[in-house]
Amino acid sequence: MPQRLLKLPADHELPSREEPQPPGPDAEEFIHLVSHDLRGSIRALLELPEWIAEDIEEAGLEVSPSVNSSIALMKRHTRRLDRMLVDLLQYSRAGRGSDASEVELKQAFHAAVEEVGPPSGFRVDHYFGCDSFCFDHQDLHRLFVALIGNAIKHHDRFSGRVEVVIKSEGEAMMLTVSDDGPGIPPRYHERVFQPMTTLRSRDEVEGSGLGLALVRKIAAAYGGHACLVSTGAERGTTVSVRLEGVAMT
Repeated sequence: MPQRLLKLPADHELPSREEPQPPGPDAEEFIHLVSHDLRGSIRALLELPEWIAEDIEEAGLEVSPSVNSSIALMKRHTRRLDRMLVDLLQYSRAGRGSDASEVELKQAFHAAVEEVGPPSGFRVDHYFGCDSFCFDHQDLHRLFVALIGNAIKHHDRFSGRVEVVIKSEGEAMMLTVSDDGPGIPPRYHERVFQPMTTLRSRDEVEGSGLGLALVRKIAAAYGGHACLVSTGAERGTTVSVRLEGVAMT
């Protein structure tokens, strides 16, 4: 019988298994650095197919429809990868709260709506219980863009309505965003907050699956929580975000 390489005393206790810990600042900084570096290569990949097509034409050859189709497909998937990296960068930065200051709600709301760029058939309304509050302006912008953007992106009609409400509840601030879209079945209410999760194929709806995960991360950073609210209606989705210790003015 071969001799064992390691002999442990009879009273030796194996170390207990540690519970997995959430990513700390080092992990988030690593995500930020890697994502930032990869974007340079992705930008080159976006331009490379065009260069190849130009070289073929300059050589006096015709770019066939199948080649054009392949180039378009390559660019589509590269743009998708770039979008995922941008969203990953946003996710890594979210919830740090390093620049808390008084934020004008209407100004932040309109800036977010402008970035989302709703189609002409959509209306985005707001009802605010205050004019401003102390918060990290980047985190508020990320919340508005993620929630309003999700409501519009996953809508199943060419027109619709999104409603953004902010009010105080004790020492917490409540942000709710409702829409009149197709809704989300209750069995998926928790799953949609998991990172990189989409309920529909990315060929149907472009997205990284990080929007609601980012919302929940920011809420947790402020001692709060984010969830979907069951309203009992046949259509529509309402996302509720609770932020603790936010002073409203």
